[in-house]
Amino acid sequence: MSTDVRKVAFLTAGGLAPCLSSALGYLIERYHTMAPYVEQIAYINGYAGLLKGDSLSVTSEVRENCAVLQDFGGSPIGNSRVKLTNVKDCVKRGLVADGQDPLHAAAEQLTSDGVDVLHTIGGDDTNTAAADLAAFLKSNDYQLTVVGLPKTIDNDVYPIRQSLGAWTAAEQGARFFENVVSENNANPQMLIVHEIMGRNCGWLTAETARIYRDRLATMSYLPEIGLGRERRDIHGIYLPEMKFDIAAEAERLRHTMAQHDCVNLFISEGAGVKTILDEMIARGEKVTLDPFGHPRLDQVNPGQWFGQRFADMLGAEKTLVQKSGYFARSAPANDRDRDLIERCAHLAVDCALRRESGVVGEDDDCNDGTLSLIAFDRIKGGKPFDPNQTWFQNLLRDIGQTVFMKQST
Repeated sequence: MSTDVRKVAFLTAGGLAPCLSSALGYLIERYHTMAPYVEQIAYINGYAGLLKGDSLSVTSEVRENCAVLQDFGGSPIGNSRVKLTNVKDCVKRGLVADGQDPLHAAAEQLTSDGVDVLHTIGGDDTNTAAADLAAFLKSNDYQLTVVGLPKTIDNDVYPIRQSLGAWTAAEQGARFFENVVSENNANPQMLIVHEIMGRNCGWLTAETARIYRDRLATMSYLPEIGLGRERRDIHGIYLPEMKFDIAAEAERLRHTMAQHDCVNLFISEGAGVKTILDEMIARGEKVTLDPFGHPRLDQVNPGQWFGQRFADMLGAEKTLVQKSGYFARSAPANDRDRDLIERCAHLAVDCALRRESGVVGEDDDCNDGTLSLIAFDRIKGGKPFDPNQTWFQNLLRDIGQTVFMKQST
């Protein structure tokens, strides 16, 4: 393949997902196969490392042993949450000098490092930052190509059909709760709240619930000694896309508590956030925002909010709130994800060598989901989960919840 690409750089950014190490491994491997003459570097800690010029070389030893990266979660080159257009935050963190434009600083650093292609691996915030950078590079005549890969366990990026790492996160969340649910017999009248990541989108919670119940169906039980499926099942699911009547839900779940001596709830971390924020503001509490302007959900704590409100109404003697997010997002990619990651990485390298910029993913709006290079200006976050899908409605009906749920407007 004839190309003028001589040096490429990688960075991972945003929160972790079960695809970062894998994607890096496949990108390194593809370049080693298709263009072994291309020099490879990786910026440490995402855009923060780019702005500081902090990078490491992808040595021949790393190239020859990059398959090892498939066995690990996390990101070996580190992440950070940096918005290149948030000048104030970049100055505050010491990433650029006062009066310096972070986009210009990033462009100059890439030029100084001799980089022809930058690969960004991240979610909608990472790729919108990449879009800002790509637009700046183009409008200011920098001869640089930017190719992104879509990472987010929320699976909420337009128009990406399936974001990298999301399947694995759902599977790991289900495995997590298989252990946690055993706590239902640690105390009478037990309420267990499983809080799952998903700021604006309930896909991960819904998919985690689906996988968990599929796994329950394969297990053997011994109800004669108290080991029945009903106590380990899900009794309520709450997503950002859906409203519910808390009084009606409490009435339904009181019967569940009386019958099974426990209640198990799956809560998306974005469910009820507006109500919680309104309550915090009314109490005069300050809402902390991240560099992208999102409320810090660790401060909002939706799982705890749901637990407190349901506990009294259900007469729970003990409430346990468990968050699977960090467990799930830091896992190595499973086989299903690795297949998608590998295909995306291969196309990303092929596009980069042709000096084509964009985000590689399954395009849900064009070509019936065919894997392709998607223009940066079509990438945005906030894609909602559709709770009216038949499989999810069937899941709700199976746990006796359908009648209490309605789609929010």
